[in-house]
Amino acid sequence: MSRIPSSIAAVIPSRARALRVIETLAIGSFGGALFLWLSLPGGLITGAMIAVGTAALAGRPLYVPAHVTQAVLVLLGISLGSVVSRQLIQHVSAYPLTIGLLALATFCSTFGSSFYLQRVHGWDRTSAFLAGSPGALSQITILAVERGADLPAIAVVQTVRVIILTAALPMVLALTGVAASSSPALTLGVASPPELAALVLASLALALVLRFTNFPASWMFGAMIASSVLHGAGWVEGGLPSWVRGVALVGVGSLIGARFARMKATVLLGHVNAALGSFAIAILISGIFVALIGLTTQVRVSDVIVAFAPGAMDAMLALALTLHIDPIFVGAHHISRFVFVTIATPGIVHLFGRPQDDVDD
Repeated sequence: MSRIPSSIAAVIPSRARALRVIETLAIGSFGGALFLWLSLPGGLITGAMIAVGTAALAGRPLYVPAHVTQAVLVLLGISLGSVVSRQLIQHVSAYPLTIGLLALATFCSTFGSSFYLQRVHGWDRTSAFLAGSPGALSQITILAVERGADLPAIAVVQTVRVIILTAALPMVLALTGVAASSSPALTLGVASPPELAALVLASLALALVLRFTNFPASWMFGAMIASSVLHGAGWVEGGLPSWVRGVALVGVGSLIGARFARMKATVLLGHVNAALGSFAIAILISGIFVALIGLTTQVRVSDVIVAFAPGAMDAMLALALTLHIDPIFVGAHHISRFVFVTIATPGIVHLFGRPQDDVDD
C-alpha cells in the first residue's frame, strides 16, 4: 500500500478541524436565531450556548479555535466600547464601595462553596477551594495541576456555574422585572468605513499591548478601552454593523457551549450534584451582597446583579451588551474580581489546602 504524501496528510486534519469549527458556529447561529425569533431573554448568546452545549453533550466534537475566539472577543470589546459613550460612567462615586463589597463577597462565596464541597461531597480542601473560586479559570487550572487537585471535578463545577448563569440570568432578570424580557435593538448608527478602520486598528493595537503585559481578558478589554476612548472623544460616531455585533454574541455563546465537548458525560454526571450545590451556595451569598447594595445605594439592581454574578468575564459582559446593562460598571467589577482571585487564591490554597507533601506522595 502506497503511503499518503506528508503534504496531503497535513491537510486532512486541518480540514477536519475546519469542519468542526463550521459545525460549531452553524449550531450556535441556529440556536441564537431561534432564541431571538422567540424573543427569549439573552437572545443570541444564550441560544448559541444552549444549542452548542446540547450538541457537545450529545457527542459532537465541537470546537472553537484560539484565533476565532480572539476575533470574537475583539468584536465584543468594540461593541461594548461603542455603548459606553452613550451611557458614560454612571454611578462612578459608588465604585469604591461596591468593589470593596465585591471583594468581601468573593471571599465569602469561595469559602462557603468550598465548605459545602468538603462537608457534603467529601472533597479535599485544595480541590474544594479551587472549585469555589469564581472566575480566573486558567489560573485555577494551573494551580490545580501544580497542587495535584481533582482537575476534572473542578472543571465540571466551574463550567456548570458559567453555563447556568449565562442561561438563567437573563430569564431571572426578565421574570423579576429587573430587565426587559426582550431588549430592544441597540439604536446605534454604523460608523463610516474610515472610522471603522480606525476603530478596528486601534482596538487590535491596544489589545496586543495588553496581551504582552499579561492583562486579563486582554483581547476584549483592549478593544473595549480603545473603542471607549475613540467614542468618548468624539473621534468616531457609531459602531459596528448590527450583524457584526450578532456574530460576536453568537461566538461567545458557542465558545461557552463548546466547553462540554471536552468533558465526558460520566465525569459530568459524577459531579453535577456538587456543581449545583456549590453554585446555590455562591448565588445565595452573592445575593445577600446584591441586596445590601440595592438597599443602600442608587446603583441599578440589574447592574449589580450582573457585576456580582460569579461567571466568566466574557459571558457576563456579553450579557451586559445584550440586556443594555452598564458595561463599564460590570467590566470594572469583573476585572477587579479577577485580580482578587488571581492574587488571593494561591495564598488561600497554600494556607488552607492540602500540604504540599501530601501532593508529592
